[in-house]
Amino acid sequence: MSRLSAALDELAAEDLSGKFGPQLLEELRVLLVAQNRLAARVSRTVRECEITGAAEHDGQKTMASWLRGHARFSPAAAARVVRSGRALAELPAVAAAAASGAVTAEAVAAIAPVAAPANLEAAAEQGVDLAGVDAALAEVAAARPHAELRQVVEHYLSRLDPDGTEPDPTEGRSLTFAKHADGSISGRFELDAVGGEKLQAAVESIVQASRPAGDTRTRAQQSADALVQLCDNQLASGGLPTLRTVKPHVVVRIDLEDLVDPSTGPGAARLGFGATISAARARWLACDGNVTRIVIGPDGQPLDLGRTHRVVPARLRRAVEARDGGCVFAGCDAPAHWCDVHHVLHWADGGETSLGNSALLCERHHTKVHHGFRIERDHQGRWHTYRPDGTEILVLPHITEQPARSRAG
Repeated sequence: MSRLSAALDELAAEDLSGKFGPQLLEELRVLLVAQNRLAARVSRTVRECEITGAAEHDGQKTMASWLRGHARFSPAAAARVVRSGRALAELPAVAAAAASGAVTAEAVAAIAPVAAPANLEAAAEQGVDLAGVDAALAEVAAARPHAELRQVVEHYLSRLDPDGTEPDPTEGRSLTFAKHADGSISGRFELDAVGGEKLQAAVESIVQASRPAGDTRTRAQQSADALVQLCDNQLASGGLPTLRTVKPHVVVRIDLEDLVDPSTGPGAARLGFGATISAARARWLACDGNVTRIVIGPDGQPLDLGRTHRVVPARLRRAVEARDGGCVFAGCDAPAHWCDVHHVLHWADGGETSLGNSALLCERHHTKVHHGFRIERDHQGRWHTYRPDGTEILVLPHITEQPARSRAG
């Protein structure tokens, strides 16, 4: 262990800045093999600690709790290492491949369900050649992509109980959100194969329908934008179930003074689920929504509730859609049903809610226009888009016909 620590100290002190690509990649290959070997040894050691009850020496009941408390593992990571250690004890071929560095810790974790007690018992009852399964799994894990390994493991487990009841897909589904200080959220979801296929098909349809030229978004950003667009479409359709006696909608609370103030106004508005956004973002949402005036007294109690009215009535929206067809931002081809009706001069600043003061903008470009970009319609009815520095964004004209060729002679 002292030699290992010394070698790691030497690696940590090494300066990598002077090395070039191929040399770094060659070293990385060696490091990854070493990482696999160390991970295998960690899992084997955890298993031996389980067998000998070592966790009790430090006052812990299980090795999972020891890993959480002493190694600061997450609950999921601790459970994964424990399961991997048990699997390596039951599958010697996989253990040997992991010890040699040919199999990753992630691959061992994917194989671990094979060695679960219930599955080992089922294999023994059916006379399964576990040694052959072990060798096959080690070979696949060392030579094939990880997705293929997972398919092989799933196929094996399903064959152990071919006549079992079909699982209820809803029992394994989950969706959780974590809200951060700035109001953004991250989350985790688990879906069965069919549910996952439905989600991928819906998101992919939006991704493929919105691929403008020059798009620099990553695939992950495109998918996230598509998911938000799906929510926009459903909220706008009015077909969702009621939420607390009203149709579900995005709620924004903002003081009138902040709404009409042209400054950004960070933290001036609050959303229905508690997140805080800027006044500029609230003005963007208020372009095409319902507005309710509520007068608040000095003690914070509502004194008067004005009638809710639609900023852009349905008949005006139909007229704007008929005129613009889709997002008017230069180079965008988002269809009308993805778009908000934007007030060229915001209604809070005295802009009219009229056809002449309205334009269709998709979510991305609506945001751009509220943060420095500008759109303008000329006397011939053509829309122009300007950058924050005042320069116009020009799109190459469509070539409708080929120029005539000159004839010799």
